[in-house]
Amino acid sequence: MVKEKKKPELLVPAASLEVLRTAVIFGADAVYIGGEAFGLRAKAKNFSAQEMAEGIAFAHERGVKVYVTANILAHNYDLEGAKAYFCELRELKPDALIIADPGMFALAREICPEIDVHISTQANNTNYMTYRFWHEQGAKRVVSARELSLREIKEIRENIPKEMEIESFVHGAMCISYSGRCLLSNYFTGRDANHGACTHPCRWKYALVEETRPGEYLPVFENDRGTFIFNSKDLNMIEYIPELVDAGIDSFKIEGRMKTALYVATVARTYRRAIDDYFASRERYLANMDWYRAEIAKCTYRKFTTGFYFGKADENTQIYDESTYVSEYIYLGIVGAVVEERGTAAGDTAANSKLLADSVAAADGVEPGADAAEKNGRRRLCARIEQRNKFSVGDDIEIMKPRGENIPARVLAMYDAEGNPVESCPHPKQTIDVRLSETPEVGDILRVEK
Repeated sequence: MVKEKKKPELLVPAASLEVLRTAVIFGADAVYIGGEAFGLRAKAKNFSAQEMAEGIAFAHERGVKVYVTANILAHNYDLEGAKAYFCELRELKPDALIIADPGMFALAREICPEIDVHISTQANNTNYMTYRFWHEQGAKRVVSARELSLREIKEIRENIPKEMEIESFVHGAMCISYSGRCLLSNYFTGRDANHGACTHPCRWKYALVEETRPGEYLPVFENDRGTFIFNSKDLNMIEYIPELVDAGIDSFKIEGRMKTALYVATVARTYRRAIDDYFASRERYLANMDWYRAEIAKCTYRKFTTGFYFGKADENTQIYDESTYVSEYIYLGIVGAVVEERGTAAGDTAANSKLLADSVAAADGVEPGADAAEKNGRRRLCARIEQRNKFSVGDDIEIMKPRGENIPARVLAMYDAEGNPVESCPHPKQTIDVRLSETPEVGDILRVEK
């Protein structure tokens, strides 16, 4: 067992209420979300006030914290709206606000002083004096700049108050600009990255133009596909949990507030197990390393790097020949309920919400392996999902469980919302009842290997 070290929080992003629930079920200690304004992911679905209230309640019932982003770099015209927003958040009672701008910080402390404030990575937090400054202002936590090494973070830990928390990114997309402060998007498209509207021009393909030869493009390429000169690899620190803990980081942050539930589940489950294994024993952590590597590679990613943690970024941290993600699995849906086969057509939201609460019990005692009805003489059960990608009767898929198991299953039957048998579900977000060779539980994710 790892002694005398604080077990870090696993902080996971959520783009929607569905993804928040998934993050909680698959092992997050805390989730961070954005409202419909004042966060840096304007293109994400984000949360209405009602969804935020539901998400906070769902998380708190399970002992999980919720942090809300308000980390834009505000202009004068943002401030009145921000005041109203903080008044609204005061009633919703999230566990913390994530803020970058000193003006937004002052408003939050004035309007909702009972809510903790975490200082965003956008504030460029690169030294221990900055941490001390924010501690004196009343901040509980500071998110380290991505440009810091583990050695620098450890030095910060040694020079700030013990009660002050350090949060650091451990997994996800990296930004070409300094702590995310980028002007490219605004320059090219008029959409301000510092107001949450980034168009990700760092992923585009570029060429050079010589001043006296307008219109003559000079390629800057590694091969015949061209070069993507700003295109960073994704951060992945799953193999370095001991080093992150030793640096004194209190919260391990996953990037990805625009990612799918499958991505969030995959990354959350893998880091959850890695952290727990390491705190059980270093030997267990090392023994399971192949599992962590294999699982983390099943989510979408853009090749991997350790970022700045072990030194300055170099030519090996960039991808020059493409800008696409690696994706090995297709997301099919989350099991929202377990129901009798053709026994219940998909009902309204309230009915489905009740099924969410009751249906785990309906699946208790069903022996896995063969079809429940054929093996045990019991009623046939279907997984009810809101489908995300097409699949068909006869397909071999995988049930991804929060505890770490991946259970192969075959699609035996499928029914639409009216209870009619169908051979496939071609329309995204269809409500479908699926009978599988294995009975899943509520919260399990269905996926299929490409």
